[in-house]
Amino acid sequence: MALIVYWYDFICFGIVLAAIVASLWFLLRRERGCIDVGVMVAQNSLLLMSRSESESLGSVRLWASCWRRLHPGWILFTRSISFLSMTALLAWDLIKWDASIFVYYTEWTFMLVMIYFAVGILASVYGCLECSKEPTLENAVVDNVEDEFRQRLGVYGCFMQTIFQTSAGAVVLTDVVFWLLIVPFQSNSHLGLNMLMICMHTANAGFLLIDTVLNRLPFPWFRMGYFVIWSCLYIVFQWIIHACGFAWWPYPFLELDRPWAPLWYLCMAIAHIPCYGAYAAIVKAKNTFFPYLFPNAFVIT
Repeated sequence: MALIVYWYDFICFGIVLAAIVASLWFLLRRERGCIDVGVMVAQNSLLLMSRSESESLGSVRLWASCWRRLHPGWILFTRSISFLSMTALLAWDLIKWDASIFVYYTEWTFMLVMIYFAVGILASVYGCLECSKEPTLENAVVDNVEDEFRQRLGVYGCFMQTIFQTSAGAVVLTDVVFWLLIVPFQSNSHLGLNMLMICMHTANAGFLLIDTVLNRLPFPWFRMGYFVIWSCLYIVFQWIIHACGFAWWPYPFLELDRPWAPLWYLCMAIAHIPCYGAYAAIVKAKNTFFPYLFPNAFVIT
């Protein structure tokens, strides 16, 4: 073991373990919708679900826009541009720094956002096909979505929404830590502010915000649990590679050889609440103010 463990490190371990257990417990209590979808698909009894549940976990919210008469092709276009642009940036990052760059939380979050756009592209492609079969985009499509499709896409829809909500919280945390903590106070051989870093720490939030303005995906608070688990997995990954001999910490506040490490870990755990809440506030503001600003064009999600 290359990682020296001090007595106060067990407090850090306890904080992370408590965050994982609390998140799993909360998600198991609140995520019944997606669990029920999986069970109903297996039993071929999804028709027992209400229409609202099918819509929220099924097809329409995945590809339809919150703007009336906006063709899903526009969402497909923005998601495709976002995915291709982020792929180019990640390739640039790998060429410049090699695969070791994935020790950073930024790259983990960047990949997660790319996965969301990849999944969203598939949903948007289907939406374009559905729209081509119907004369209108809204009520006619919702009323005529086939039950077989809802069965297939129920779990897929829950998966896509979960990635979206996890990505949103992780992007806020990444950019807040980078722009407010690392850039002003850290400068070492492993970190130097350059155009690539600026692009990566603006593209992740920028592309996701554009998609948020266009999509109809909900943003429930309970799914913050996935965001917390995502961060905890990254921390456990850091512990493992340091135990195997990795020398330096990409983020100083994760170092375990400091007596104040438990305080840092506790602060970072608490920081997940305002980070997720900030993006939830953006979605809430969209659904609150846009109907007044654009009463004939906006559909409340």
